[in-house]
Amino acid sequence: MIPMRDSPPTPSFWRRPEPSALSIGAKHRKFTLRAGYNLGSGLRQNDGSGWIRLLAWLATAMITGAIAHAQEAPYPKRTNLDLTVLFAAGSSADVTARLLAQGMTKELGANVIVVNRPGAGGAIGYKYVAGRNPDGYAFVWNSNSVSTAYHSGQMNIDYKAFDPVARVLIETPLIAVRGNAKWKTFKELIADMKAQPGKITVGNSGIGSHTHITSVALFKAAGAEVNDIPYAAGQVVPALLGGHVDVLVLLPGAIAGQLKAGTVRILTAVSAQRDALLPDVPTAQELGHKVALDAWRGITVPKGTPRTVIAMLENAIRQTVLSAEFAGGSEKLYVKPAFLPAADFGKLIAQEDAELAKLMQLIGLKK
Repeated sequence: MIPMRDSPPTPSFWRRPEPSALSIGAKHRKFTLRAGYNLGSGLRQNDGSGWIRLLAWLATAMITGAIAHAQEAPYPKRTNLDLTVLFAAGSSADVTARLLAQGMTKELGANVIVVNRPGAGGAIGYKYVAGRNPDGYAFVWNSNSVSTAYHSGQMNIDYKAFDPVARVLIETPLIAVRGNAKWKTFKELIADMKAQPGKITVGNSGIGSHTHITSVALFKAAGAEVNDIPYAAGQVVPALLGGHVDVLVLLPGAIAGQLKAGTVRILTAVSAQRDALLPDVPTAQELGHKVALDAWRGITVPKGTPRTVIAMLENAIRQTVLSAEFAGGSEKLYVKPAFLPAADFGKLIAQEDAELAKLMQLIGLKK
């Protein structure tokens, strides 16, 4: 029987450090030497092998740290890029974001993953992205809702919590009814609204959303009293088709399929000029109502994101928006590609924030 040997004593330089210990660290390892001349029997061996082992260990730790640092992937290769969409799957925000994500994935050579974070007119998604690391791996599918959600009291952060990257597209707010509705024109709808104050229901994609502001502004300008009904963005079209509301204010990406099928009818567009993709639809201004609230969408990142990262994202968006694939996809969704670089996009956001604040004050929706 082979006798068991006692375990050798643990060298003192591996023991838990005392308060007076001197700590020497490497990137991924740390060892501690007791202060003073007596460094422990583990080091003070007659043949010096303790020091040799220590130096070998230190060299290995330094090399390991250097290799790990060298192997860290450059942006944007470290992980997936997270694109927050502020509204539910099936909404105009959702389908247009997925179109953009396809192109950006191709241009960047990294996966851009769309994640829906709906609620509170966009406030939940905005707060989420504003709280992420400003490293370029998280960004938001921004829109005019960054101002409407703030000025309606849905969130306590405004557009200044983000750095602009690029505007991507413009959408025209539409007034829609079912394809078999009795109203053939916007004039007929307004006349009926005035004859039945507060009776006709109008759906929008949530309190404080762009479609909510558009609804209140338009029908106030027309002198009509309506019953506004907020829905989650993905529910507004089913609500109209199911007969739960009479009218919708919405953006075209959400009803592209219904437009082609003829199950909805557009009565007017709340835009500055007639939409080339909807040439037969008159604007509200043409009909005598001085309201135009075109919606834009673009990408913003948490404040403090490096300029080099913003420039890389901006270029990827530029190339995507200019591509034939994006143009074709946009046309199918009745939206218009409208690239603006970071600096110009930032100016647009600030300008429209001031204008929306005044409008919301005027119509009684500013908190």
